[in-house]
Amino acid sequence: MGNSRSRAEPEHCPQFLPEEQAEVDSLFDALSSGEDSSEPSSRSFSLRALKARTAAAPALSPARPQQNHIGEALPPEMVTRLYDGMQRVNPTRSAHGPSQGVSQEQFTVSMSHLLKGNSEEKSLMILKMISAKEGPVTVRELQQFTEDLVGSVEHVLAHRQELRGWTRKKGPGAPARVQALAAHLLSEMKLPGKCPSILATRLRDGSRLLGAHWLDGACDRAAIEDWVFRVPHVATFLRVVVHQGFLVLCSSLDLATLVPECQVGHGRELESILDVLAVIFLNSCLAQGQRHRWRLLFSSQLHGQSFSQLCGHITHQGPCLTLLEDQDGHVFGGFASCSWEVKPQFQAGRLVVSILHHPAVEPPHDLEAPVSTRLSCCQQAPAGPGDDRCFLFSISPSMAVYEHTGYNDHFMYLNCGQQTIPNGLGMGGQHHYFGLWVDADFGKGHSKAKPTCTTYNSPQLSAKENFLFDKMEVWAVGDPSESQLVQGKKSILDIDLEAKALLEISGRTRHSEGIREAQVTISEEDA
Repeated sequence: MGNSRSRAEPEHCPQFLPEEQAEVDSLFDALSSGEDSSEPSSRSFSLRALKARTAAAPALSPARPQQNHIGEALPPEMVTRLYDGMQRVNPTRSAHGPSQGVSQEQFTVSMSHLLKGNSEEKSLMILKMISAKEGPVTVRELQQFTEDLVGSVEHVLAHRQELRGWTRKKGPGAPARVQALAAHLLSEMKLPGKCPSILATRLRDGSRLLGAHWLDGACDRAAIEDWVFRVPHVATFLRVVVHQGFLVLCSSLDLATLVPECQVGHGRELESILDVLAVIFLNSCLAQGQRHRWRLLFSSQLHGQSFSQLCGHITHQGPCLTLLEDQDGHVFGGFASCSWEVKPQFQAGRLVVSILHHPAVEPPHDLEAPVSTRLSCCQQAPAGPGDDRCFLFSISPSMAVYEHTGYNDHFMYLNCGQQTIPNGLGMGGQHHYFGLWVDADFGKGHSKAKPTCTTYNSPQLSAKENFLFDKMEVWAVGDPSESQLVQGKKSILDIDLEAKALLEISGRTRHSEGIREAQVTISEEDA
């Protein structure tokens, strides 16, 4: 292939600051200290040294005395990939084959490419970590590398105790979650001679649907470079693996926006529907200011199977994620960009209308563009009660995000106590035909799409069109405002007088009226 791995390696220019270079050099000294070498200039380290625990090695900093460099922090297959990639780097562009170990120059160049390199340099390292051969690699090889990368991120975050309150997926579904995120990343790959949309659909539906003619297809360096450029997760995951695996230059890695802090509540334990990989996936779809902290608003496990409890906990709480796990194991949900409000109509978006009629702003024509691209023109507009930042998503069996199409503004719907229109929580579509619906008769819902939801272009998210569920969670994202904290202590009947009036007109008993004062007292004591 014309634009393949056979082209010359990029010129290397030092990218580390002096203090960073000193830390990288100290790490190399520790790794190579146990290796036999007659000349200091020919020092190197072996794969054995990289895998070994180096308790006797000098401390790299006062805060990290005598820590192992890799040890058990990374899975063995990723340690081997890192070593192979470093050993295959040829900074002098000499004609001879790989050295017997990793030299200091190879190590420095590799660390520079992995941590600070551009997409061209990172694609070079990925190719060297996959294969010793020159030329393209196969989709199968790239798929295995991506799964190893995702699995290594999960592994090293758990090993370094950086899960920030979340957990790893356990049991038989654990490998599937790694494969699902890897497939989502690969779905953005553009292969020569292949239709991107077909590849994306098949990868999101599971790699088992890819035949040999797909898996054995070639990925050249240009395709991988383009993939790294367009999928930021790839570069981020490489940095996490190196920073946390080697414990080097960790101050330059901000994990707070990769893995948000999990806030459940004082003295409460939750076995969440989410695991750390699902959280990383969803967090990347949010605005930057919403990525550092998630707080639990509602869990059917903690608050019971009650629609009134759901409404009371999620209204007027700002942007939030709603998640469901149906009885067939499908996990899916939606992101509400603004506070939920109980009202008998869709929470339509003023944001879209204001942009389309703003004389100084030209709206983007490509409604299939990513949310971040479309919102770049809309940041200064006033936010309405539900707007085109809302989206639906799937977590299991596949990971995917479904964004606003522009067809209608049926973003959010929350209603109760009505006789002639639906009572429940919905996103997208229309009455009785929602992209995502949770019925007021809690435990029932539907996801209708023939072929897709008009609002979000989403397929059927649940295993069955009309589904049953036992698990539901709602997470507020970002920091709450003072008004949201106050509203969180009130009953929905205090917040929404319309809902209160509807219940009184319908003759329904307000069972919570007599116990609400005690509930407030308990919550204040807990605080």
